[in-house]
Amino acid sequence: MTSPWIAALMAVFLWWFATGAILIVVRLCERRGAAARRRAVLMALPVLALGIWGYETTLGQTGTGSACGAFLAALAIWGWIELSFLTGAITGPNQRPCPAHIVGWERFIRAWGTVAYHEMLLTGVLILLWLYATDAVNTVGLWTFSILYFARISAKLNLYFGVPKINTEFLPAQLAHLASHFRMAPVGWFFPLTVSALSFAVACWLERLWSAPTPETAVGFALLAAITALALLEHWLMVLPLPDAKLWRWMLPAPKPTPEKSRPEGHHGF
Repeated sequence: MTSPWIAALMAVFLWWFATGAILIVVRLCERRGAAARRRAVLMALPVLALGIWGYETTLGQTGTGSACGAFLAALAIWGWIELSFLTGAITGPNQRPCPAHIVGWERFIRAWGTVAYHEMLLTGVLILLWLYATDAVNTVGLWTFSILYFARISAKLNLYFGVPKINTEFLPAQLAHLASHFRMAPVGWFFPLTVSALSFAVACWLERLWSAPTPETAVGFALLAAITALALLEHWLMVLPLPDAKLWRWMLPAPKPTPEKSRPEGHHGF
């Protein structure tokens, strides 16, 4: 694992595999009811605990193994929080669709209410990770979680302001109301701003990778460059008409039968 190319490929594979694994669990729980969703979140707590332990353990370690371990630890923490959201365990107080005539601040408050608890949890964890990593030798896990956090906030704001392509195929029934808070519209001012910021971040990681003095440093920057590039790709999938859902659709169990309705294709990654 001393090759940054292998590290980057590992990050891409984990993005695909972790997204698929979470979607499988959510799909199975959707078929079995609310009790199954609660059990899934509780049964996944060891993953969260392992991520916290791995994050704390790798902060003071160097080496390519520690860089990869920190990356995996951040994904484990993020993955549990994502599972708790998609199962409906930690979302927000507002679980009602947004009427079409609502605009302005009321629409924003309603949209915030659908994800408030989830966003506060993510923000609290991010703050704790930063406080705990003061003077740490290995910050790969910290930056991995930070990238995922800011990319997710950016993606949600883009869906709120409006993008040409909105994918809801894998949106579970317990979160179906979220789609009413999205807006399908031509690209506005916010999308170019966020894409430019992510592109700049990718360029910075690649520059650090190119000038890395040690193999472990190069591996760490390769992992960060890969996960940031994937976040950038997820943003472009809101604009480009690509069938990204095919990456996971083949591996998922059939959805629970529902009354016929229009459901656009697609889902963005982990």
